[in-house]
Amino acid sequence: MTDSGPGKSAGSVTLGDRTVHRIGLGTNRVTNTPAVREILRRAVDLGVDLVDTADVYQHGSSEETIGEALPPTTADVVVATKGGLIRTEQGYAPDGRPEHLSHAFEESLRRLRRDRIDLYYLHRVDPRVPIEESLGTLRDLQKQGRIRHIGVSNVTVPELERARRVVTVVAVQNRFNVFEREHEEVLRYCEVHSIPFVPWFPLFRGKLEQSKPLNLVAQKRGVTPHQVALAWLLRRSSVMLPIPGTLSERHLEENLAAADLALDEDEARSLDACSLPPGDRAE
Repeated sequence: MTDSGPGKSAGSVTLGDRTVHRIGLGTNRVTNTPAVREILRRAVDLGVDLVDTADVYQHGSSEETIGEALPPTTADVVVATKGGLIRTEQGYAPDGRPEHLSHAFEESLRRLRRDRIDLYYLHRVDPRVPIEESLGTLRDLQKQGRIRHIGVSNVTVPELERARRVVTVVAVQNRFNVFEREHEEVLRYCEVHSIPFVPWFPLFRGKLEQSKPLNLVAQKRGVTPHQVALAWLLRRSSVMLPIPGTLSERHLEENLAAADLALDEDEARSLDACSLPPGDRAE
């Protein structure tokens, strides 16, 4: 990638033996259509070098789309996926059993059309299965050369410490945005240990326009509230690696341009004081 790619002005983050720009692409809404495949290719053209997905996103369609749009020969792109979460009638539930993770991994490999996955996360810790047992399965796959790097998602600090005794954790993916900061302790731990922190829902489910402080900064700068929210995340920590998702080329370009938006002290303080919009709550 050239130095003009997204996030270069805001620095870069090291994922194991790879260095990536500080704004990636999330794909939880991606389905396999020509228009969406073109968005993925456009993202890479614009310099995106981290694409994040999971086996449960769109019942596997997200992985299938990435597999078709971004073959393994796509230069310098880290494709990350996750396993260990299943759909139920009530929503989602963790499944960290070794037999499930082994099957989920094989299915992800098939849908992504790869013989190795760059970054594979344990999607959620299963309270019925010791995290050591779940990650032991991924460690074995890594030893076989089928997983390049391992990450963990939706973890507490004690769980992260246990995970690091089993595998080298190169990334942590927890929910975090300008309104929802319940994982501050995990973020601080990642800073101390130089582990990239990948915030999911970095744009608060697309409801940022409800925030007066965000709108005031956006209007002053002539940018969007989404760009301000991403700039706040990048300023918040040097290990922060947001992965905003979008199905719009315009929004994609706006999101990546947020890397060039440097908030001043007063702007940052006003956003630090943000709270959940009235009537809304974390899910």
